[in-house]
Amino acid sequence: MKTTLRMALLGAVFGLVATPALAQVKVTNQGISANEIVIGTHQDLSGPIKVWGVPVSNGMKMAVDELNAQGGINGRKLKLVLEDSGYDPKRAVLATQKMIERDKVFAMVGPMGSPTVLAAQDIVLDAGVPQLFPLTAAEFTFKMDPAKPQERLKFNNLLPYVESTRAAVKYMVTSRQSKVPCIMHQDDEYGKNVLDGFTQQLDAMKVKPGSVTTYKRGASEFSSQIAKMKADGCDLVVLGTVIRETIGAMAEAKKIGWNVLFLGATPTNVLEVPALGKEAVEGLYAAGAFEVPYEDTAQGKVKAWLTNYRKGFSADPNTQAIIGYNAVMTFAHYVKLAGKDLTGQKFLDAMESGNPYTDIFGSAPTKFSKTNHLATTVTSVQQVLRGRWVMVQDGLTF
Repeated sequence: MKTTLRMALLGAVFGLVATPALAQVKVTNQGISANEIVIGTHQDLSGPIKVWGVPVSNGMKMAVDELNAQGGINGRKLKLVLEDSGYDPKRAVLATQKMIERDKVFAMVGPMGSPTVLAAQDIVLDAGVPQLFPLTAAEFTFKMDPAKPQERLKFNNLLPYVESTRAAVKYMVTSRQSKVPCIMHQDDEYGKNVLDGFTQQLDAMKVKPGSVTTYKRGASEFSSQIAKMKADGCDLVVLGTVIRETIGAMAEAKKIGWNVLFLGATPTNVLEVPALGKEAVEGLYAAGAFEVPYEDTAQGKVKAWLTNYRKGFSADPNTQAIIGYNAVMTFAHYVKLAGKDLTGQKFLDAMESGNPYTDIFGSAPTKFSKTNHLATTVTSVQQVLRGRWVMVQDGLTF
């Protein structure tokens, strides 16, 4: 299923009907030279979600190195400018200003985090710089307002939190016959999107939530939230959490002997959750985009990629690294499609051409149009069993 964003068709440009937004968008040509394309990103390399930011950065570097070793894209090498936001919106804004004004980046690729991306987004768009595939699936990263032409520069290839949460909640409530579903979510833009998906799906199914509770970003203690949800009789807890919060919440439930079903939003569907949480997270369900690969069972190109990542970074390859790698490879696909005479407008036209990019990991194809800048909403549900993520159901929609 695709989320389609409609814009009224008004006026004629070169004999074609187009919206005012399509006619007025400003796209930069900075960062393009005869031999190089400069791209930028900000990641959390030192803050509370560096377990996401570091491997994402590694995956991006790996993709850049591979492309450059092959001669680049249409004869141009890629240069990646990487800044550390520390998952701090203020630092993300300063890093973004620096990359646009000093480094002259052509595109912002895979920036990290809902609050950090949101804080810097207008700076990126106002400069005519495309914001591509941010590491947040919040709706503001792909929904376009026809009255704001620069929003046409937003594209996302991650599963959106609202739609993926809806699909997973629908599956769990139906298949596990949940009567009192509840939610604990981070008190920020990310958590709000997970809450919206939870609420919208329960409304559609005419199911009343048993409990809604929040926590502050960076919290490490969840006893009051878990106690409340237990007292409210919850039989399914949806977690709008990241890694350590997922482990902390489930560990607290185990500590008080509360055996309840947990369903995590997409950021929980990473290798670190079972690796670090161990018995505490056994049985956790999560929404996901693709089956998490393991080195001892992977085959072909995926196995080679996992092996090369370990050799290159002396670290375990994981979902986050795959997402970072895919962000750069997807960018490269559309730069190549734009042709040797690369401009910002030709790149935007290539992005909106409907030409699909398919990765090696089994994700749904990435494809965009002039009115739809979200690649896909098809969701899977996976579960931690014996310390590994196992596919439970794929191809889910709501």
